[in-house]
Amino acid sequence: MAHWLVKSEPVKYSWDRMVADGVTHWDGVRNHQASNNLKAMQVGDRAFFYHSNEGLEVVGVVEVARTYYPDPSDPAGRFGMVDMRAVMPVQTPVTLKQMKADPLLQGMALVRQSRLSVCPVTDEEWARVCELAGIEA
Repeated sequence: MAHWLVKSEPVKYSWDRMVADGVTHWDGVRNHQASNNLKAMQVGDRAFFYHSNEGLEVVGVVEVARTYYPDPSDPAGRFGMVDMRAVMPVQTPVTLKQMKADPLLQGMALVRQSRLSVCPVTDEEWARVCELAGIEA
């Protein structure tokens, strides 16, 4: 199983909305690198749900419920989306500031490429963020 981090602005789509919806499509990604990350996702892969712009913190865990398929909101047909299912909230939100300060997370894609909306997370990074968040890896 691979691990990821997906970002959403809370005013556009919050963790609370994710939980209420249960499953949603993760659409609107228009960056080629982020899109390639979506294409690499497999059903059952888990991702941190990260509030961007406001909060700047990991607030929950989601898992891939459906692999990459065309995004109907892209009229050119170049980009796609996946479906995500809410798994659990974190016990303690993990901020970007904490991650930047943690020596074990210095290489994390979120830290190196903070604008990328869909990022891979290594097994070691996943375990460390889970530890900081107070949840099982």
